[in-house]
Amino acid sequence: MKKLAVIIVNYNVCYFLEQALLSVRKAVQHLDAEVWVVDNNSVDGSVEMVREKFPEVKLIANKVNTGFSKANNQAIRESNAEYVLLLNPDTVVEEDTFVKVCRFMDEHPEAGGLGVKMLDGKGEFLPESKRGLPTPWVAFYKIFGLSKLFPKSKRFGRYHLGFLDNDQIHEVDVLSGAFMLMRKTTLDKVGLLDEDYFMYGEDIDLSYRITQGGYKNYYFPETRIIHYKGESTKRTSVNYVFVFYRAMIIFAKKHFSSGNAGVFSFLINLAIYLRAGAAIAMRFFKAALPVLLDAVIIFVGMFFLKNYWEENHKWVPTDYPPEFMLVAVPVYIFIWLFSAYFSGAYDKPFRASKVVWGIFIGTILISAISNFFDAYRFSKALIVLGGVWAVAAIVGRRLLVHFLKYKNLQMGKAQQKRIAIVGSEAESRRVIKLLKEARIDATILGFISDDNAERSAGDFLGELRQLNEIIQIYGVNELIFCGKDLGTSEIISLMAQVSDKEIEFKILPEASEYIIGSSSKTSQGDYYTMQIDLNLDKKTNRRAKRLLEFFLSVGFLVLSPVLLPFVKKKGGFLKNCFGVLFGNKQWVGLKHTGKGALQKREVVLSPADRFADNNLDEATVERLEILYAKEYSPLMDLEILLKAFRKLGRNKDY
Repeated sequence: MKKLAVIIVNYNVCYFLEQALLSVRKAVQHLDAEVWVVDNNSVDGSVEMVREKFPEVKLIANKVNTGFSKANNQAIRESNAEYVLLLNPDTVVEEDTFVKVCRFMDEHPEAGGLGVKMLDGKGEFLPESKRGLPTPWVAFYKIFGLSKLFPKSKRFGRYHLGFLDNDQIHEVDVLSGAFMLMRKTTLDKVGLLDEDYFMYGEDIDLSYRITQGGYKNYYFPETRIIHYKGESTKRTSVNYVFVFYRAMIIFAKKHFSSGNAGVFSFLINLAIYLRAGAAIAMRFFKAALPVLLDAVIIFVGMFFLKNYWEENHKWVPTDYPPEFMLVAVPVYIFIWLFSAYFSGAYDKPFRASKVVWGIFIGTILISAISNFFDAYRFSKALIVLGGVWAVAAIVGRRLLVHFLKYKNLQMGKAQQKRIAIVGSEAESRRVIKLLKEARIDATILGFISDDNAERSAGDFLGELRQLNEIIQIYGVNELIFCGKDLGTSEIISLMAQVSDKEIEFKILPEASEYIIGSSSKTSQGDYYTMQIDLNLDKKTNRRAKRLLEFFLSVGFLVLSPVLLPFVKKKGGFLKNCFGVLFGNKQWVGLKHTGKGALQKREVVLSPADRFADNNLDEATVERLEILYAKEYSPLMDLEILLKAFRKLGRNKDY
């Protein structure tokens, strides 16, 4: 029997999986261990990568996405070890992590499960490292924000046990599925993961059953891991709200008395609609706020322009009627801002030329439209002056905000990355090569190393002990650590040592082509690798696609009595219409190959659905989607929708 079985379930995060396995390979060197990867039908080359680079790993390649619980159970049943560790693919473990946690379990026979101190991609502590049981009251405090307001309170802070010291060993109720070490004999007694949970909640359920079985769960902070959350649903998304809180309902019905389960279910359902509504409202508010500010500024300016024009120009015989400010000006503002938006005035990086062009088009439209309404045909001069003011207002507001934030007026440029590399000269050369291949717009300042032989290099910045000084002197805003030269423990310690919390961190693992990192605990991990020019990734095309999807959804809903007979899944069709309308889904997209910005929303149809009657293999489907992304135009979406209309009621495939 082996000492430890490490089990990683993977789904389309090849770049993270490679880094995780490299760290695991180092961590199992002093243990008799086996490593399992269960791939849930990834199409990003994960299976091929594991077979090629990690021949020692035991691989289970599923032909469908079975979900987290079922995939883990597959490997647990086939493993043969004293301890079983469930590990996320978007993690990096320290070299001595496995030795330390197994030693602790050996010394504490009452321990059934163990979790460790988790840090996000910026080295910040992740509160889900230790959690309490989500009883009805604990759930209530979390749902209504009391746990966030009073994280250290023993009453209100029980969800993340914020009143417990992050650096001390504690008994806890719930372990995180990102790193969940369990005694195999405990699993034999309490059972494996409950496969009723597809994603989220299964770790809470199993942790609870471990304690009910007479064992203890421990939080063990004497070793650390990085958890990027690269495969997680974004915590602010509506989809996450529904999936996570529905998992809580499954847990309540299974483990609480009928009365408590009823209260819990009521609270959770209330939370779902409150949080979903809040997520939609917040998303809309963040997107609309710059436009609303510009509208208010333009309106105020038009008020003063009107007064000035009335008082100083003799060819204005009387004051303008109230309808001018109450009706005409709001319409003018709408047309100006609508035109500016679709001209790219709100894209990043900001370009004043796009504002000028958008307002110019809007002014022409206003002048043309006003000719058809005698009652609202006011001064052409005010329309032109208003257009000039609109340009000044939008550009001026942006200049002011930019100056207050960056203390300069160089708005046309996005803040350029200023990168320092931590590692040897040889590895820093490899980092530079990869950044150039990825076409990353950045200033490479040099490398930081403790190797005395490399001090004479022209781009040597200093030693590791000088890290904070180097960051301050050179204005560094991103550090890239070389995994070949630095162990995970050293990287984590250096991340914690950095005093500037705005610094972003990335890691280049040994012999890898991916530079991986994450900018916050709530953002997905990201990576640098070679890029392909994609029409679908252009902001103008993404905006046109979103506008097309919106109006199509409105049209589908209006015509639904006529269209429903032609759709296979009628309830799914209506649900998808609302999903696309609110921005949670898209009608056509990269269902199998999307990454990063191209895979933010659930996809109903793939470009390959045009040929649904043909049995296309995965490679063909992937090529069709890549061609779609490279050659995208809104007409392609219309063609796919027409040819696969009957499938518009399809639910998400897992």
